[in-house]
Amino acid sequence: MFINFALRNIFRQKRRSFLTGLSISAGYVFFALTLSLIEGSYSNMIKLFTENHIGHIQIHSDDYLTRPKIYKSINDRSEIEHKLINDPRIISFTPRTYSPALSFSEEKTGPVQLIGIDPEKEPTVSRLREKITEGSFFNESQETGDKIHALISKGLAIKLGLEVNDEFVLIGQGADGSIANDIFIVSGTVGRKSSLDKTSVYLPLTAMQDFLSLDNNVHEYALLIRDVSQAQMVSKSLQSVLSDFVVSPWQVVEEVFFKSMEADKRGNWVFLGLVTIIVFIGVLNTIFMSVLERTREFGVMRAIGFRAAGLINLIFTETILLTLLSLFLGLLTALPLILWFSEVGYMFPEPMDMGGIEFQHLKGDLSLKVLFLPMGILFLFATFTSALPAIRASRLTPVDALGRF
Repeated sequence: MFINFALRNIFRQKRRSFLTGLSISAGYVFFALTLSLIEGSYSNMIKLFTENHIGHIQIHSDDYLTRPKIYKSINDRSEIEHKLINDPRIISFTPRTYSPALSFSEEKTGPVQLIGIDPEKEPTVSRLREKITEGSFFNESQETGDKIHALISKGLAIKLGLEVNDEFVLIGQGADGSIANDIFIVSGTVGRKSSLDKTSVYLPLTAMQDFLSLDNNVHEYALLIRDVSQAQMVSKSLQSVLSDFVVSPWQVVEEVFFKSMEADKRGNWVFLGLVTIIVFIGVLNTIFMSVLERTREFGVMRAIGFRAAGLINLIFTETILLTLLSLFLGLLTALPLILWFSEVGYMFPEPMDMGGIEFQHLKGDLSLKVLFLPMGILFLFATFTSALPAIRASRLTPVDALGRF
Protein backbone atom coordinates (compact mmCIF):
# COMPACT_ATOMS: atom_id res chain seq x y z
CA MET A 1 0.00 0.00 0.00
CA PHE A 2 2.77 2.42 0.95
CA ILE A 3 4.64 1.76 -2.32
CA ASN A 4 1.44 2.11 -4.36
CA PHE A 5 0.74 5.44 -2.68
CA ALA A 6 4.28 6.62 -3.47
CA LEU A 7 3.94 5.53 -7.12
CA ARG A 8 0.63 7.42 -7.47
CA ASN A 9 2.32 10.54 -6.12
CA ILE A 10 5.16 10.16 -8.63
CA PHE A 11 2.80 9.91 -11.60
CA ARG A 12 0.56 12.65 -10.23
CA GLN A 13 3.49 15.08 -10.22
CA LYS A 14 4.28 14.51 -13.87
CA ARG A 15 6.33 17.65 -14.45
CA ARG A 16 8.52 17.35 -11.33
CA SER A 17 8.93 13.61 -11.74
CA PHE A 18 9.90 14.07 -15.37
CA LEU A 19 12.56 16.68 -14.55
CA THR A 20 14.02 14.60 -11.72
CA GLY A 21 14.00 11.42 -13.80
CA LEU A 22 15.54 13.22 -16.78
CA SER A 23 18.38 14.55 -14.60
CA ILE A 24 19.15 11.10 -13.20
CA SER A 25 18.84 9.27 -16.54
CA ALA A 26 20.95 11.82 -18.41
CA GLY A 27 23.54 11.78 -15.62
CA TYR A 28 23.72 7.97 -15.75
CA VAL A 29 24.06 7.86 -19.56
CA PHE A 30 26.84 10.47 -19.54
CA PHE A 31 28.59 8.90 -16.53
CA ALA A 32 28.44 5.32 -17.88
CA LEU A 33 29.44 6.24 -21.44
CA THR A 34 32.34 8.41 -20.26
CA LEU A 35 33.54 5.69 -17.89
CA SER A 36 33.30 3.12 -20.69
CA LEU A 37 35.42 5.27 -23.01
CA ILE A 38 37.96 5.99 -20.27
CA GLU A 39 38.35 2.33 -19.32
CA GLY A 40 38.36 1.21 -22.96
CA SER A 41 40.91 3.83 -23.99
CA TYR A 42 43.28 2.92 -21.17
CA SER A 43 42.87 -0.81 -21.82
CA ASN A 44 43.58 -0.28 -25.52
CA MET A 45 46.55 1.96 -24.72
CA ILE A 46 47.99 -0.60 -22.29
CA LYS A 47 47.53 -3.34 -24.89
CA LEU A 48 49.30 -1.33 -27.58
CA PHE A 49 52.04 -0.18 -25.21
CA THR A 50 52.86 -3.61 -23.76
CA GLU A 51 52.58 -5.47 -27.04
CA ASN A 52 54.70 -2.86 -28.81
CA HIS A 53 57.87 -4.25 -27.19
CA ILE A 54 57.99 -4.64 -23.40
CA GLY A 55 55.40 -7.42 -22.95
CA HIS A 56 53.26 -7.89 -19.84
CA ILE A 57 56.03 -9.28 -17.63
CA GLN A 58 59.82 -9.31 -17.88
CA ILE A 59 62.44 -11.56 -16.26
CA HIS A 60 66.02 -10.38 -15.63
CA SER A 61 69.10 -11.38 -13.72
CA ASP A 62 70.00 -9.36 -10.63
CA ASP A 63 69.30 -5.60 -11.03
CA TYR A 64 69.64 -5.56 -14.82
CA LEU A 65 66.35 -3.65 -15.21
CA THR A 66 67.59 -0.59 -13.30
CA ARG A 67 71.35 -0.92 -13.94
CA PRO A 68 71.87 -2.80 -17.23
CA LYS A 69 75.31 -4.28 -17.82
CA ILE A 70 76.27 -6.71 -20.55
CA TYR A 71 77.59 -9.29 -18.07
CA LYS A 72 74.33 -9.38 -16.02
CA SER A 73 72.88 -12.14 -18.13
CA ILE A 74 70.62 -15.15 -17.60
CA ASN A 75 72.73 -18.31 -17.79
CA ASP A 76 70.33 -21.16 -17.02
CA ARG A 77 67.76 -20.63 -19.77
CA SER A 78 66.45 -24.20 -19.62
CA GLU A 79 65.12 -23.74 -16.07
CA ILE A 80 63.19 -20.61 -16.96
CA GLU A 81 61.80 -21.87 -20.27
CA HIS A 82 60.67 -25.17 -18.77
CA LYS A 83 58.61 -23.36 -16.12
CA LEU A 84 57.23 -20.79 -18.56
CA ILE A 85 56.11 -23.46 -21.03
CA ASN A 86 54.22 -25.34 -18.31
CA ASP A 87 52.43 -22.27 -16.94
CA PRO A 88 48.89 -22.06 -18.44
CA ARG A 89 48.63 -18.33 -17.62
CA ILE A 90 51.39 -17.51 -20.12
CA ILE A 91 50.54 -17.24 -23.81
CA SER A 92 54.06 -16.78 -25.17
CA PHE A 93 57.56 -15.60 -24.26
CA THR A 94 60.73 -14.57 -26.02
CA PRO A 95 64.41 -14.11 -25.02
CA ARG A 96 66.33 -10.92 -25.81
CA THR A 97 69.81 -9.45 -25.51
CA TYR A 98 70.83 -5.78 -25.40
CA SER A 99 74.00 -3.75 -25.87
CA PRO A 100 75.03 -0.24 -26.92
CA ALA A 101 77.25 0.08 -29.97
CA LEU A 102 78.48 2.44 -32.67
CA SER A 103 77.20 2.24 -36.24
CA PHE A 104 79.06 3.33 -39.37
CA SER A 105 77.83 3.84 -42.91
CA GLU A 106 79.73 5.24 -45.88
CA GLU A 107 78.51 8.72 -44.99
CA LYS A 108 77.82 8.99 -41.24
CA THR A 109 78.21 7.39 -37.85
CA GLY A 110 76.13 7.33 -34.67
CA PRO A 111 75.34 5.48 -31.41
CA VAL A 112 72.77 2.66 -31.53
CA GLN A 113 71.00 0.26 -29.19
CA LEU A 114 71.45 -3.35 -30.28
CA ILE A 115 68.56 -5.71 -29.55
CA GLY A 116 68.98 -9.42 -30.16
CA ILE A 117 65.67 -11.22 -30.77
CA ASP A 118 64.46 -14.71 -31.57
CA PRO A 119 62.95 -14.40 -35.10
CA GLU A 120 60.39 -17.12 -34.37
CA LYS A 121 59.30 -16.18 -30.83
CA GLU A 122 59.53 -12.37 -31.01
CA PRO A 123 56.44 -11.93 -33.27
CA THR A 124 54.36 -13.88 -30.72
CA VAL A 125 55.11 -11.29 -28.02
CA SER A 126 55.67 -7.94 -29.76
CA ARG A 127 54.41 -6.11 -32.85
CA LEU A 128 57.88 -5.82 -34.39
CA ARG A 129 56.92 -7.62 -37.61
CA GLU A 130 53.88 -5.33 -38.04
CA LYS A 131 56.03 -2.21 -37.58
CA ILE A 132 58.25 -2.94 -40.60
CA THR A 133 57.63 -0.17 -43.15
CA GLU A 134 60.25 -1.13 -45.76
CA GLY A 135 61.98 -4.39 -46.56
CA SER A 136 61.15 -7.64 -44.79
CA PHE A 137 61.50 -9.46 -41.50
CA PHE A 138 64.71 -11.49 -41.23
CA ASN A 139 65.28 -15.09 -40.28
CA GLU A 140 68.26 -17.04 -39.05
CA SER A 141 68.54 -19.46 -41.96
CA GLN A 142 71.67 -17.98 -43.52
CA GLU A 143 74.57 -19.79 -45.10
CA THR A 144 78.04 -19.68 -43.56
CA GLY A 145 79.97 -16.65 -44.72
CA ASP A 146 76.85 -14.60 -45.53
CA LYS A 147 76.58 -11.18 -43.98
CA ILE A 148 73.99 -11.03 -41.21
CA HIS A 149 70.73 -9.21 -41.88
CA ALA A 150 69.53 -6.56 -39.44
CA LEU A 151 66.42 -4.47 -38.91
CA ILE A 152 67.01 -0.78 -38.15
CA SER A 153 64.68 1.99 -37.03
CA LYS A 154 63.49 4.42 -39.69
CA GLY A 155 65.08 7.34 -37.83
CA LEU A 156 68.47 5.61 -37.83
CA ALA A 157 68.15 4.75 -41.52
CA ILE A 158 67.58 8.43 -42.30
CA LYS A 159 70.43 9.53 -40.04
CA LEU A 160 72.95 7.11 -41.58
CA GLY A 161 71.59 7.43 -45.10
CA LEU A 162 70.85 3.70 -45.34
CA GLU A 163 68.31 1.87 -47.48
CA VAL A 164 67.24 -1.78 -47.69
CA ASN A 165 70.15 -4.09 -48.71
CA ASP A 166 72.76 -1.45 -47.83
CA GLU A 167 75.74 -2.49 -45.71
CA PHE A 168 76.79 -0.88 -42.42
CA VAL A 169 79.31 -1.63 -39.68
CA LEU A 170 78.68 -2.15 -35.96
CA ILE A 171 81.39 -1.84 -33.31
CA GLY A 172 80.82 -2.68 -29.65
CA GLN A 173 82.30 -4.43 -26.65
CA GLY A 174 81.87 -8.14 -26.03
CA ALA A 175 80.95 -9.68 -22.70
CA ASP A 176 84.50 -11.03 -22.37
CA GLY A 177 86.03 -7.56 -22.85
CA SER A 178 86.91 -8.08 -26.52
CA ILE A 179 86.11 -5.64 -29.31
CA ALA A 180 83.04 -6.74 -31.28
CA ASN A 181 82.79 -5.60 -34.91
CA ASP A 182 81.14 -6.89 -38.05
CA ILE A 183 79.41 -5.89 -41.28
CA PHE A 184 75.61 -6.18 -41.53
CA ILE A 185 72.99 -5.77 -44.24
CA VAL A 186 69.77 -3.79 -43.79
CA SER A 187 66.91 -6.26 -44.09
CA GLY A 188 64.17 -3.72 -43.33
CA THR A 189 63.28 -0.52 -41.50
CA VAL A 190 61.09 -0.38 -38.41
CA GLY A 191 58.62 2.39 -37.53
CA ARG A 192 58.20 5.80 -39.09
CA LYS A 193 60.19 9.01 -39.27
CA SER A 194 58.10 10.47 -36.42
CA SER A 195 58.58 7.46 -34.10
CA LEU A 196 60.48 8.12 -30.88
CA ASP A 197 62.60 5.00 -31.41
CA LYS A 198 65.43 6.34 -33.60
CA THR A 199 68.48 4.28 -32.55
CA SER A 200 67.42 0.62 -32.46
CA VAL A 201 69.12 -2.13 -34.43
CA TYR A 202 67.55 -5.61 -34.26
CA LEU A 203 69.74 -8.66 -34.85
CA PRO A 204 68.91 -12.40 -34.83
CA LEU A 205 69.51 -13.75 -31.33
CA THR A 206 72.25 -16.24 -32.24
CA ALA A 207 74.06 -13.62 -34.32
CA MET A 208 73.85 -11.15 -31.44
CA GLN A 209 75.21 -13.73 -28.99
CA ASP A 210 78.15 -14.48 -31.31
CA PHE A 211 78.77 -10.77 -31.88
CA LEU A 212 78.93 -10.04 -28.12
CA SER A 213 80.56 -13.35 -27.07
CA LEU A 214 77.55 -14.15 -24.86
CA ASP A 215 77.55 -17.90 -25.51
CA ASN A 216 73.90 -18.98 -25.01
CA ASN A 217 73.10 -16.27 -22.42
CA VAL A 218 70.36 -13.64 -22.70
CA HIS A 219 69.52 -10.48 -20.77
CA GLU A 220 65.74 -10.65 -20.70
CA TYR A 221 62.63 -12.73 -21.14
CA ALA A 222 59.47 -10.88 -22.19
CA LEU A 223 56.14 -12.61 -21.53
CA LEU A 224 52.56 -12.21 -22.70
CA ILE A 225 49.89 -13.49 -20.31
CA ARG A 226 46.22 -14.20 -20.92
CA ASP A 227 44.92 -11.35 -18.76
CA VAL A 228 47.06 -8.20 -18.63
CA SER A 229 45.09 -6.93 -15.62
CA GLN A 230 46.59 -9.85 -13.64
CA ALA A 231 50.19 -8.92 -14.51
CA GLN A 232 51.16 -7.96 -10.97
CA MET A 233 49.61 -11.06 -9.43
CA VAL A 234 51.16 -13.41 -12.00
CA SER A 235 54.49 -11.64 -11.56
CA LYS A 236 54.48 -12.28 -7.80
CA SER A 237 53.58 -15.92 -8.40
CA LEU A 238 56.42 -16.36 -10.90
CA GLN A 239 58.85 -14.60 -8.57
CA SER A 240 58.26 -17.26 -5.92
CA VAL A 241 58.99 -19.97 -8.50
CA LEU A 242 61.99 -18.24 -10.13
CA SER A 243 63.61 -17.00 -6.94
CA ASP A 244 67.07 -16.69 -8.53
CA PHE A 245 65.82 -14.06 -10.98
CA VAL A 246 63.90 -10.77 -10.86
CA VAL A 247 60.35 -10.90 -12.25
CA SER A 248 58.78 -7.51 -12.99
CA PRO A 249 55.29 -6.63 -14.30
CA TRP A 250 54.94 -3.94 -16.93
CA GLN A 251 53.89 -1.45 -14.22
CA VAL A 252 57.44 -1.71 -12.81
CA VAL A 253 59.24 -1.96 -16.15
CA GLU A 254 57.57 1.25 -17.38
CA GLU A 255 56.95 2.93 -14.04
CA VAL A 256 56.88 6.47 -15.45
CA PHE A 257 54.22 5.59 -18.02
CA PHE A 258 52.17 3.73 -15.41
CA LYS A 259 52.27 6.62 -12.91
CA SER A 260 51.38 9.20 -15.54
CA MET A 261 48.46 7.04 -16.68
CA GLU A 262 47.22 6.65 -13.08
CA ALA A 263 47.47 10.43 -12.57
CA ASP A 264 45.47 10.97 -15.75
CA LYS A 265 42.87 8.50 -14.50
CA ARG A 266 42.51 10.41 -11.24
CA GLY A 267 41.96 13.59 -13.24
CA ASN A 268 39.15 11.90 -15.16
CA TRP A 269 37.54 10.78 -11.90
CA VAL A 270 37.57 14.40 -10.70
CA PHE A 271 35.72 15.34 -13.89
CA LEU A 272 33.17 12.56 -13.35
CA GLY A 273 32.79 13.70 -9.74
CA LEU A 274 31.91 17.20 -10.93
CA VAL A 275 29.30 15.74 -13.29
CA THR A 276 27.81 13.76 -10.39
CA ILE A 277 27.67 16.89 -8.22
CA ILE A 278 25.82 18.73 -11.00
CA VAL A 279 23.29 15.89 -11.18
CA PHE A 280 23.08 15.92 -7.36
CA ILE A 281 22.28 19.67 -7.31
CA GLY A 282 19.64 19.27 -10.03
CA VAL A 283 17.92 16.40 -8.23
CA LEU A 284 18.12 18.23 -4.87
CA ASN A 285 16.55 21.36 -6.34
CA THR A 286 13.76 19.36 -8.00
CA ILE A 287 12.90 17.46 -4.81
CA PHE A 288 13.01 20.64 -2.71
CA MET A 289 10.61 22.35 -5.10
CA SER A 290 8.35 19.32 -4.99
CA VAL A 291 8.26 19.45 -1.18
CA LEU A 292 7.55 23.19 -1.19
CA GLU A 293 4.69 22.79 -3.67
CA ARG A 294 3.20 19.99 -1.53
CA THR A 295 3.43 21.86 1.78
CA ARG A 296 -0.36 22.11 2.09
CA GLU A 297 -0.73 18.43 1.20
CA PHE A 298 1.78 17.47 3.91
CA GLY A 299 -0.06 19.71 6.37
CA VAL A 300 -3.34 17.90 5.69
CA MET A 301 -1.60 14.55 6.08
CA ARG A 302 -0.15 15.60 9.43
CA ALA A 303 -3.56 16.92 10.53
CA ILE A 304 -5.24 13.54 9.93
CA GLY A 305 -2.60 11.73 11.97
CA PHE A 306 0.24 11.02 9.54
CA ARG A 307 3.41 10.78 11.61
CA ALA A 308 6.70 12.55 10.87
CA ALA A 309 8.49 9.22 10.38
CA GLY A 310 5.84 8.14 7.90
CA LEU A 311 6.29 11.38 5.97
CA ILE A 312 10.06 10.82 5.80
CA ASN A 313 9.51 7.25 4.60
CA LEU A 314 7.08 8.48 1.95
CA ILE A 315 9.53 11.00 0.48
CA PHE A 316 12.40 8.48 0.65
CA THR A 317 10.25 5.82 -1.06
CA GLU A 318 9.16 8.21 -3.80
CA THR A 319 12.77 9.24 -4.46
CA ILE A 320 14.07 5.67 -4.46
CA LEU A 321 11.33 4.43 -6.81
CA LEU A 322 11.80 7.38 -9.16
CA THR A 323 15.59 6.88 -9.09
CA LEU A 324 15.35 3.17 -9.86
CA LEU A 325 12.94 3.83 -12.74
CA SER A 326 15.19 6.59 -14.11
CA LEU A 327 18.33 4.45 -13.83
CA PHE A 328 16.57 1.60 -15.63
CA LEU A 329 15.60 3.92 -18.49
CA GLY A 330 19.14 5.32 -18.48
CA LEU A 331 20.54 1.78 -18.71
CA LEU A 332 18.32 1.01 -21.70
CA THR A 333 19.59 4.19 -23.39
CA ALA A 334 23.27 3.80 -22.53
CA LEU A 335 23.66 0.07 -23.22
CA PRO A 336 23.39 0.27 -27.05
CA LEU A 337 25.88 3.17 -27.12
CA ILE A 338 28.37 1.38 -24.87
CA LEU A 339 27.94 -1.85 -26.85
CA TRP A 340 28.62 -0.03 -30.13
CA PHE A 341 31.75 1.66 -28.79
CA SER A 342 33.04 -1.60 -27.28
CA GLU A 343 32.47 -3.65 -30.45
CA VAL A 344 32.98 -1.11 -33.25
CA GLY A 345 34.38 2.07 -31.77
CA TYR A 346 35.39 5.26 -33.53
CA MET A 347 38.35 5.51 -35.90
CA PHE A 348 40.15 8.86 -35.87
CA PRO A 349 40.96 10.28 -39.32
CA GLU A 350 44.65 10.48 -38.39
CA PRO A 351 46.55 8.40 -35.81
CA MET A 352 47.77 10.12 -32.63
CA ASP A 353 51.27 9.45 -31.37
CA MET A 354 51.19 8.79 -27.62
CA GLY A 355 54.57 7.94 -26.16
CA GLY A 356 55.75 6.50 -29.45
CA ILE A 357 52.57 4.41 -29.84
CA GLU A 358 50.17 5.19 -32.67
CA PHE A 359 46.67 5.44 -31.22
CA GLN A 360 43.86 5.74 -33.75
CA HIS A 361 40.96 3.53 -32.64
CA LEU A 362 38.76 4.82 -29.80
CA LYS A 363 36.94 1.90 -28.19
CA GLY A 364 34.87 1.57 -25.03
CA ASP A 365 34.72 -1.11 -22.39
CA LEU A 366 31.60 -3.13 -21.59
CA SER A 367 31.83 -4.53 -18.07
CA LEU A 368 29.86 -4.77 -14.84
CA LYS A 369 31.94 -1.89 -13.46
CA VAL A 370 30.95 0.38 -16.34
CA LEU A 371 27.25 -0.48 -16.06
CA PHE A 372 26.71 -0.66 -12.32
CA LEU A 373 29.28 1.65 -10.71
CA PRO A 374 27.59 4.82 -12.08
CA MET A 375 24.25 3.31 -11.14
CA GLY A 376 25.32 2.73 -7.55
CA ILE A 377 26.88 6.19 -7.18
CA LEU A 378 23.87 8.01 -8.60
CA PHE A 379 21.48 5.91 -6.51
CA LEU A 380 23.34 6.81 -3.31
CA PHE A 381 23.49 10.49 -4.28
CA ALA A 382 19.78 10.61 -5.12
CA THR A 383 18.90 8.83 -1.86
CA PHE A 384 20.99 11.21 0.24
CA THR A 385 19.53 14.12 -1.71
CA SER A 386 16.05 13.30 -0.45
CA ALA A 387 17.18 13.47 3.20
CA LEU A 388 17.08 17.28 3.59
CA PRO A 389 13.64 17.78 1.97
CA ALA A 390 12.26 14.80 3.91
CA ILE A 391 13.51 16.16 7.25
CA ARG A 392 12.11 19.58 6.45
CA ALA A 393 8.71 18.15 5.57
CA SER A 394 8.65 16.05 8.75
CA ARG A 395 9.12 19.17 10.91
CA LEU A 396 6.08 20.90 9.48
CA THR A 397 3.14 21.36 11.83
CA PRO A 398 -0.40 21.34 10.44
CA VAL A 399 -0.90 24.96 11.55
CA ASP A 400 2.27 26.16 9.81
CA ALA A 401 1.61 24.13 6.65
CA LEU A 402 -2.02 25.09 6.24
CA GLY A 403 -1.36 28.68 7.27
CA ARG A 404 0.75 29.29 4.22
CA PHE A 405 -2.32 29.36 1.97
